[in-house]
Amino acid sequence: MTYIECRKDCGACCIALSISSPIPGMPGGKKAGVPCIHLLPDKRCALFGSAQRPKVCSDFKAEEEFCGTSREEAFRILNSMVD
Repeated sequence: MTYIECRKDCGACCIALSISSPIPGMPGGKKAGVPCIHLLPDKRCALFGSAQRPKVCSDFKAEEEFCGTSREEAFRILNSMVD
């Protein structure tokens, strides 16, 4: 498994995936396709590096298998996983 650097201006994993655990400000988590409220305009996570960041988010590692070669491909791949 080779981890890759998160793509600039992507944020696909913060939108496409559902999160069932509580997130600060989102006590019920979030549904797939709903942007996390902590996703900044530049598609970075406002909780990155914070102890408040949900474990499921900090455990997710960017891999080409999920992220593909572009933001659009990442959405296609991640959306196919939640259908």
